[in-house]
Amino acid sequence: MRRTWCLIAMLAWMGSSLAAEELKVGDPAPDFSLVGSDGKTYRLSELNKQGKAVVLAWFPRAFTGGCTKECQSFKNQGNLLRDYEVVYFTASNDPVEKNKAFAESLGLDYPILSDPDNTVAKKYGVLNAAGTAAQRWTFFIGADGKILAIDKAVKTDTHAADVAARLGQLGVAKKK
Repeated sequence: MRRTWCLIAMLAWMGSSLAAEELKVGDPAPDFSLVGSDGKTYRLSELNKQGKAVVLAWFPRAFTGGCTKECQSFKNQGNLLRDYEVVYFTASNDPVEKNKAFAESLGLDYPILSDPDNTVAKKYGVLNAAGTAAQRWTFFIGADGKILAIDKAVKTDTHAADVAARLGQLGVAKKK
């Protein structure tokens, strides 16, 4: 019995020591280097050096209903986002090939980023409890690399319009 409790205590300690502290507004956003569905590699630090704010919209799985609606929202209402000095991505922990096929099937005009080994998803704290998929959370990152806002209550049908409205509220510069 004592051995069981020791094992439980050790696992609890390991879990708590390995868990990343939850990100909050004002924190530096974890840098990332992820391959997009367009074959290019995107680095947060490079985008910030270019003076770009970044929207990183995580979704659970390609080719599922809610994720399809969310990605279509970014395609159909992308003009609202392109009014701002911002680079926007959707992202999942699906392999690059799957996200490429998903993007092509929807005719997307923006890249989906892939994090198949969950490295970046862990840094952002978006993995679900089972550690199998990203939660549907969106991070608004300023040109200075700091988190401006985190949306954990995404509405898939209107997500792009909601993101554009939030960019305006956050004072992200509009294109001239």
